[in-house]
Amino acid sequence: MRAVFGLVLVIGVALAGGAVYMAKNYISDYQQALAQERSAREAVVPTTDVYVATGPLRYGEQLKKDSVRKVRWPLNAIPEGAFTNLEDLVSDDPAKTRVVLRAMEKDEAILAVKVTKPGQGAGLTSQLERGMRAFAIRVDVSSGVSGFLRPGDRVDVYWTGSISDAVKGARGEVTRLIESGVQLIAVDQTASEDVDGATIARTVTVSVRPEQVAALAQAQTSGRLALALVGVEDDTIVDPIEVDQRALLGLGEEVETVEAKQPEVCTIRTRRGSEVVEIQIPCTN
Repeated sequence: MRAVFGLVLVIGVALAGGAVYMAKNYISDYQQALAQERSAREAVVPTTDVYVATGPLRYGEQLKKDSVRKVRWPLNAIPEGAFTNLEDLVSDDPAKTRVVLRAMEKDEAILAVKVTKPGQGAGLTSQLERGMRAFAIRVDVSSGVSGFLRPGDRVDVYWTGSISDAVKGARGEVTRLIESGVQLIAVDQTASEDVDGATIARTVTVSVRPEQVAALAQAQTSGRLALALVGVEDDTIVDPIEVDQRALLGLGEEVETVEAKQPEVCTIRTRRGSEVVEIQIPCTN
């Protein structure tokens, strides 16, 4: 009986070992075939690692290692500013942590323009490009496009005021386009693009060059400013625009009528018998 039990045990161990060996060979062959298939696919479409969001990311969130993951991305279709190295994107040093500037959804590639530089906060200074300045413009319901302005939008700035002090003979007010395609970087104290619904703002902050700051400051103190929202894909160049009351009513330019000056004629009267004759002479004043 013991001999039979021992024989069955030996046979079972042998069968189990054979099954393990066969499974190992099968897994090894499968992995080799998978590696060959990946190599063949990469030979057709070269790919590289690109880091994407593991879930929705919102303005002001800090980037952590569990916030991102790497995926294979076609080498000839990598978005500009994408991160291919984890160390360049996420740091273990809290002083070098990046912060989200623009909302991102799950599996969206993380781009340099959507996050701050290492150790930089999500304030307005991080959104200003080199040579640009932040300038606040006062708005209300009518001048602020009924509250539909969002950080990241582009607007045209119109000035309305009187130019009688600057132009001799000018009467009434004029409206003129003074800046075109200016980018908004904040609405009131909100710099995030994640805004739901209309918000009646009191101020908007724009990103402009120093000379534009001077022009907007002068315009804001000498008249009224109104904003016009520009479409997302609108890349047209706007010509200078100016409208006064006569142009608005279609009256055309006012033409001054000048009476033609008649030549001065000097005469003397002389009597010849019973007749009085007028004779022209040079005028001597």
